[in-house]
Amino acid sequence: MAGTRPRPASTSTASSLMQDVPGAFPARNSSDENAQSDFISLSQAIHARRAEYVRPKHVRIKVGSWNVAAYKGAEKDIGGWFVQGKGVTEASAGLKVTDQVQSHGSGMPSQTGLDEREDVAAQEARYAKKKETIPKDDPGSLPGDGDIGLYVLSLQEVVDINSFTEALRPYTDPHVANKWKDAMAAALPGDYILVAEQQLIGMLLLVYASADIAKDVRSVSTTSVGTGIAGYMGNKGAVTARIVLGDTTRMVFVNSHLSAGADKASLERRNWDASQVIARTRFEPIVDPSGAKQSEGEQIGDEDIAFWCGDLNYRLEGIPADDVRRLLMLHTRNEYDLSQRSARKVEKELQSATESVRRRVEDRLSVHSTGSSAPSSPARSTHEIRSSTDSRASTDTTPPTTIMDDIAASDDPTSLQTTLLSLLPHDELQQQMKLRTAFHDGWREGPIKFLPTYKYDAGSVGVFDSSEKKRAPSWCDRILYRTRRDRLAYESKIKEEADAKRKDEEMRASGLDNAGNDEEILYDLYDPETDGAAEEYNEYDEYDDANENVVVTKEGFEDEIELEYYIAHQRVLSSDHKPLDAVFKLKYDCVIPDLKAKVHDEVAKELDKAENESRPAVTVVVDRHRDSATEESDADPATFSGVYFGDVRYAHARHRTLTIANTGRVSATFSFMERPHAANSNSGLAPKWINLTLNDQYSASSSSASQSITLEPGETAGVELEVRIFDMHTMHDLNEGLQELDDILVLRVEGGRDHFIPVRGKWLENTLGRSINRLVKIPEGGIRKLQGQKPGGKSRHSRLSTSSSGSASERPVSPSMEQVSSAPRELWKLTAAVEDLSARVVAEWEMTHPSDGTDAGESVAPWRRHPGWPFDERCWVERGTTQSQDALGDALNALDCDEPLEASIPAAMPKIQRLYLLADLLLIFLKEMPDGTITSEQWDEIDALLTAIEKNKTKPSLEEQKTAVQEILAKQPSHNISFIFITSMLERIMQETASTKKHDEVPSSPGKKAGTLRRLAGLGKLPAVAPSENEGSAHAFAQLFASAAIRSKVVGGEKVRVVQERRKVEVMTLFLKKAEPG
Repeated sequence: MAGTRPRPASTSTASSLMQDVPGAFPARNSSDENAQSDFISLSQAIHARRAEYVRPKHVRIKVGSWNVAAYKGAEKDIGGWFVQGKGVTEASAGLKVTDQVQSHGSGMPSQTGLDEREDVAAQEARYAKKKETIPKDDPGSLPGDGDIGLYVLSLQEVVDINSFTEALRPYTDPHVANKWKDAMAAALPGDYILVAEQQLIGMLLLVYASADIAKDVRSVSTTSVGTGIAGYMGNKGAVTARIVLGDTTRMVFVNSHLSAGADKASLERRNWDASQVIARTRFEPIVDPSGAKQSEGEQIGDEDIAFWCGDLNYRLEGIPADDVRRLLMLHTRNEYDLSQRSARKVEKELQSATESVRRRVEDRLSVHSTGSSAPSSPARSTHEIRSSTDSRASTDTTPPTTIMDDIAASDDPTSLQTTLLSLLPHDELQQQMKLRTAFHDGWREGPIKFLPTYKYDAGSVGVFDSSEKKRAPSWCDRILYRTRRDRLAYESKIKEEADAKRKDEEMRASGLDNAGNDEEILYDLYDPETDGAAEEYNEYDEYDDANENVVVTKEGFEDEIELEYYIAHQRVLSSDHKPLDAVFKLKYDCVIPDLKAKVHDEVAKELDKAENESRPAVTVVVDRHRDSATEESDADPATFSGVYFGDVRYAHARHRTLTIANTGRVSATFSFMERPHAANSNSGLAPKWINLTLNDQYSASSSSASQSITLEPGETAGVELEVRIFDMHTMHDLNEGLQELDDILVLRVEGGRDHFIPVRGKWLENTLGRSINRLVKIPEGGIRKLQGQKPGGKSRHSRLSTSSSGSASERPVSPSMEQVSSAPRELWKLTAAVEDLSARVVAEWEMTHPSDGTDAGESVAPWRRHPGWPFDERCWVERGTTQSQDALGDALNALDCDEPLEASIPAAMPKIQRLYLLADLLLIFLKEMPDGTITSEQWDEIDALLTAIEKNKTKPSLEEQKTAVQEILAKQPSHNISFIFITSMLERIMQETASTKKHDEVPSSPGKKAGTLRRLAGLGKLPAVAPSENEGSAHAFAQLFASAAIRSKVVGGEKVRVVQERRKVEVMTLFLKKAEPG
């Protein structure tokens, strides 16, 4: 075997064994290679250090093939010929003892040992079915026993495949395979392990490995392909096994039995069978030691080394069977003495074949000869032939000249090898290879120096088929092999031929093929500067100037394989086929898993470090977690490292800022991307309760991405996050615990890692969106006092909890609580505050806006311009300002904490703006009540009442209608009192605004102001206001508060809805209009 040589440079591009495993580094495109020429993948870096974890190992592989023809007891010979190398006839196999000594040294049997073995006569005489037939005292001619690391046994016809019962059996009988496995186990040394097996009816493949080799065998996969009856049955086809040796070398073993027959149709069917085996064989995906798995399985052609053996059934073509039989039996008869029974049978067969030759010669001469010489020729030929067959002791065994047309005159016609060489050109397999119709893509075979393996009389060493059929001897049983190098060389050759053909066609198309005789054109085309320059193409040069036995595996490792023996065991008598085997010597690189794991860790760390240094990197810093140094309610939980907004309440803004710094060595481009979100949350780059501003540029939370920012190393960018909740749906979900202030922001760095920034806040529940039945259960101290308390708890100390709200059982207002007030305290405080502020604003207006006779500008009181004052939104000119929004949140917080409302509003805010703020809050409070002040059930009764009134001919007075409605409301006291709070407030406001006359009607006087001051001081009551003065305000108030206070079921169409809204306004008006004075 050649010594290890340096690896060709072209092998540096070899792909990894696990190149198809999911998660592997993708192939780099040309642009990536140009941009980063020094980049290498993890697999490439590990492969570059293969010397640290790979150790060369050597193994002998013995591949054997035998068609046992379903003979009983054939398994008894398996150990003798396959394991121990016995049963070889050196003279008929081309094997000399000198060959053995040169290859194996003195350890192999000597000529003396071979001479002492049982002779052919004694061996055949004791032949009996179901008995061992190996010659006694045979020391063995081939390596065997423990010298072999892998035994690959391929058997055909272990059952009778001519039986339809066996051919159509829906299952495989394990008894047959067990019989052969038991025979192998008895013959092999004790440390051999069966690593692969596969059976398909009569085909059986067994692969055994020694203990030292078995630990290197991984990713074993076996399969079978049937090509027999109907193209799919298993009486013909193949069984196949794939193993990976040493984590570096893929090996495939194919055991096939192809279609029989000597006609052209049978030949084509054999070729079809072989193509089907290749096309339909699929192996399971390879799994590496780390557990990574290929995305799909491999097939024949993806391996590094393949062995294809079996009964391929290719015959000798174009030569008469009698000629072949006679020619070969001239050699096999030398194995016998004349006294032996088999010798007499051979002589008989020779005479029969000779007579057949004589008749064929006569027929041929009768056509071409003339005159009297024609009849004498056959007599002389017969005499010559008979003389040849009768002179066994003589050394002159010259065969008839009529069958020596293919043998050169210079060759020795008595040599077996010369005879075999004359027959091999007629071998169908070699012909099909040359024609590229089968086994042409790199498959090769060792030199055939042994007799055909088919067909013999069972129990004989050299008697070819003596039955009536007298089948022609053929090399039906074969062992082929192919390396990855062979396959790639063939593919390269095909490409070269295709390129040459294409160039020829281009030359013919351009007319250059006729310019060869044009001397001028010839010299014009020739350029000595470019003569011999080759065009660039992907030529297969992996093995230029290399040892022909070297093969570079798919993973890029270097193996060497050498065929040592290819031989038939002529003296095995238990079948009509002679077994044959081939011995290969393989040097392969074996991965040491522990060493590779160490190299893998080191390389991964190095690449990770290099990659991190070359990738953009940013650092996110949370700059501010509380609004002021004295604020303690926003203290972050100790276990939370994200953005914590602290206590979050309705309409109140919470601000946090982030600083994003480029802390890498290259420029970094980043943006906020759409985040993963729960089913009850909105999609987009942020939850809808967060407003995000990046470098002073606002990004909508519903957008899929923010604008991109690029930072050079050392630069920073600012991010401002604001939480201000105005959305009533969000507020309701937070109050009910259906949603939490807990989410993430995704900061994506192009070419770098993503940053996931947690954002969290603690929601402070409020009284908005609560029903009256729940509001009346809130004790003194407000709903805020209840938040966070558990049943039986003393006080709340959980303000730093990372959860934004408690569970449903811990809701501040639960149904199990007792009622503590007759009406919602919050509603009473709101109506009282609005009523009080209205009176004070009206009084202040009268004092600061004296009548001057004009009716324009700011001198006109707002309640004169807007009858619905102060609840008309047209008056709230500062409603959308930040100051107003903050003040609204503070007012609601005071309401929730049971604190004075007006004290919570900034003192610098004018009284009229405070009034507008509380008026807005009151309307929000009423509109968000799920059951309203008048429930839908109460409204159904009131609506029925109004319908009945409309139908009556005699219409009751307003007071009577009012009394009837009050009776309905009184059925639910809390709702009734709440309704009284509202109507009383509105009546008082109408009185306040109606008592002031327009400045152009009554001049302003100190007495008027004094009357107002006395009224505010409680020294007297306002006089009753005529209905005409409050009618406009009453209708305006009724329109504003009807939809806010009254709930109804949605029924009917638009007309029905309009009628309902009109009746609601009428009901509200009943309680706001005053009767005519009597």
